[in-house]
Amino acid sequence: MAEEYREALLKKKYHDNCPGCKVDQMKELQQGIPIRQLFSIWIVVLCTALPISSLFPFLYFMVRDFHIAKRDEDIGSYAGYVGSAFMLGRALTSVIWGIVADRYGRKPVIIMGTIAVVIFNTLFGLSVNFWMAVITRFLLGSLNGLLGPIKAYAVEIFRDEHQALGLSTVSTSWGIGLIIGPALGGFLAQPAEKYPNIFSKDSLFGRFPYFLPCLVISLFALAVTIATCWLPETLHKHNEKDISCDDSYESLEAASHESRTKEIIEEDEERESTSKQSLLKNWPLMSSIIVYCVFSLHDMAYTEIFSLWAVSPKKYGGLSYSTNDVGEVLAITGFSLLVFQLTLYPYVERILGPVMVSRIASVLSMPLLQSYSCMAMLSGFTLSLVLNCASIMKNLLSVSIITGLFILQNQAVDQHQRGAANGLAMTAMSLFKAAGPAGGGALFSWAEKRQDASFLPGTQMVFFILNMVEAVGFLMTFEPFLARKRQ
Repeated sequence: MAEEYREALLKKKYHDNCPGCKVDQMKELQQGIPIRQLFSIWIVVLCTALPISSLFPFLYFMVRDFHIAKRDEDIGSYAGYVGSAFMLGRALTSVIWGIVADRYGRKPVIIMGTIAVVIFNTLFGLSVNFWMAVITRFLLGSLNGLLGPIKAYAVEIFRDEHQALGLSTVSTSWGIGLIIGPALGGFLAQPAEKYPNIFSKDSLFGRFPYFLPCLVISLFALAVTIATCWLPETLHKHNEKDISCDDSYESLEAASHESRTKEIIEEDEERESTSKQSLLKNWPLMSSIIVYCVFSLHDMAYTEIFSLWAVSPKKYGGLSYSTNDVGEVLAITGFSLLVFQLTLYPYVERILGPVMVSRIASVLSMPLLQSYSCMAMLSGFTLSLVLNCASIMKNLLSVSIITGLFILQNQAVDQHQRGAANGLAMTAMSLFKAAGPAGGGALFSWAEKRQDASFLPGTQMVFFILNMVEAVGFLMTFEPFLARKRQ
């Protein structure tokens, strides 16, 4: 009789009408690496990442064609407003979308985000004046709140041993989107000028020279929107007390059913009351978000500075690259990111842990980044080889840091708070990323004016300051600042 009672306790209870329970049942039967789920997450994140940076190669010319700037020197300022509108919109709504994802499910927010890309990215490409461009970018950021929920989804759709792979897929797809986006924008903008045999000046793409890259991304987003209709929902939709009882079965396995059951119930009640506390009082979560923001500021400033440095003249310490040359470097880097995150990162994370991976990656990034200023002395094939290797290494290290912090954030909260927690992280990160391009551009302009300085002249100062930000992030990965949730 006692044995039957014990087996009943050990048997996990599933609810027929709960989508989260159906996913849990699917995970129990899952064998091998879940390629289909990885691919689904990859294309959804790529869909939201592509429009963020695809405008940077042609934004200067787009603002110039609006004739809003009185002088050429003012074009950069107006371009900055258009570029930051997306991040500002996302900062204002990320927490709201996270709460919606926790209440109604991850899937509705994901579908809404991809639909926003289809509509507002298309309208941005058809912008006829400066304010239309700003408003469409702002609305795109405001209504595309899927990055936080998709990270929660990546944790919930996989078994424990594959969660690091799921989150590394998010960060890899994000990184690739931010790299491939500018390549698309550079190759497809102004098609009537670049490819006159295919596109005439009287055609739609001649009258709207920046519409083609936006249209290509929007069509991809439309296909992703249709595909996401078949995504399984991972949010549990039944009584929370049932969840606590369900989750206790593993603990019951190692104890006698009578004395241990009472302990389990008390522990679950304590855990439930703790999980209901304010996210702002959850220091393991907040500390990982703050560290995440510091590294995000560094990464966004680096992205801005890398393009400016590569295309600037050699007399200012740059490489005199064309936009096509930069696009080739970024494309090679994007492919390398994909290979690394899907093959090596999960194993490295399993051996060292997410915190140690982030520390090692940040330490290795600093000497690598400082060496960039010496590359201007190279030329030809040697420059191309060294720059590609350095760009690949820098981006692999940056994505490793961000992925480790993704894991810490999702481990710091229970499932019913994961959407809101990732939304909070997106809000804070968006504010820092909005400051990154503006700060990076201003820093680069200031550094180019001090070519004859005795201490760290020219671009040496740029990369030194970037390293200072990286060093601050590295120091913040240690206790007592960065706390881990007790399992």
